Amino acid sequence: MTTTNKEFIALNIAVLTISDTRTEVDDVSGKTVVERLEKAGHQLFEKKIVKDDMYQIRAAVSNWIADTGVNAVITTGGTGVTGRDGTPEAITPLLDKVLDGFGEVFRMLSYQDIKTSTIQSRAVAGVANGTYIFCLPGSSGACRTAWDDLIKEQLDFRTKPCNLVQLMPRLKEK
Repeated sequence: MTTTNKEFIALNIAVLTISDTRTEVDDVSGKTVVERLEKAGHQLFEKKIVKDDMYQIRAAVSNWIADTGVNAVITTGGTGVTGRDGTPEAITPLLDKVLDGFGEVFRMLSYQDIKTSTIQSRAVAGVANGTYIFCLPGSSGACRTAWDDLIKEQLDFRTKPCNLVQLMPRLKEK
């Protein structure tokens, strides 16, 4: 990562854990994301846990993308291939633009740790109503990989040659 002399811009980030079993006590993945975003200098806007239900997921994320105070949403869980995994199906219809490279690079990075099991990941990212959304697998390892190797730098205004933050003022252009 190359950084410029620009000042860091702290973003308001909402975190959604999608799980039929996790609670605030044992939500390691959600806590991992919160710890990392706060350590990077961003602010936690809100954290929630919802069941792996398309409409609960969509409702939580829709409320956040309608709030002008939220710059990004990070979800964890529900990106696998089982019958209950429905995060991509819940989120994709909300997206104005899909960031295909996110899922592609995430799976490339994950391959280093979990080899061919990475094909089971349906991690996805995009933009909805001027808000960035990143949908991560439910393991804390996947959350660390996604934040440390992809999201952290792209949500840092100082990252060169370009980053997602510098594009924020233009996300709602018509």
